[in-house]
Amino acid sequence: MIADVKCSQVLFNEIKRLGGEIIMSQTGHSHVKNNLKKFKAELAGEMSGHIFFADNYYGFDDALYAAVKMLEIINDNEKKLSELVDEIPILYNTPEIRVECDDESKFKIIEEVLSNIKTTKNEIICIDGVRVTNEQGWWLLRASNTQPALVVRCESFSKDGLENQKRNVVEALKKTKYSFDDKIFG
Repeated sequence: MIADVKCSQVLFNEIKRLGGEIIMSQTGHSHVKNNLKKFKAELAGEMSGHIFFADNYYGFDDALYAAVKMLEIINDNEKKLSELVDEIPILYNTPEIRVECDDESKFKIIEEVLSNIKTTKNEIICIDGVRVTNEQGWWLLRASNTQPALVVRCESFSKDGLENQKRNVVEALKKTKYSFDDKIFG
């Protein structure tokens, strides 16, 4: 399976726990679709909701096909959909937050943030921007592929943990030579 860098860590952990293989991909329709083919995966998805199927299918993202596959899962399962949903861990996360930033600077900012945090003991993934995983969850800072903006996303298992992830992003941005508002998260 392929999932983009903005997807929940729970997805990656559960696929591995169930014995599956999952590969983290750059965000974007073309990146995810190309990785579906490159790694001969049967399924790929983005946080945006695009789901690509290659099992007995062409590898397109198709909402109707996804709905039919979901109905198939529900039909084949002894549990109701609500019971399946109840098994998903409760998480606290941000939506995609876009911070205005000119196209020339956004990549330099990502490089500077990465340079400043390289010495941390946290897991750092640089597939698409900087995704930092720590004991409370993770945060992501990446350059938008389509707009003059940085994209931020955070996730944690607790409200306090989410607030800490947000603070981590703000602190990382403040350590750059660029100026950012403290109110990135509203």
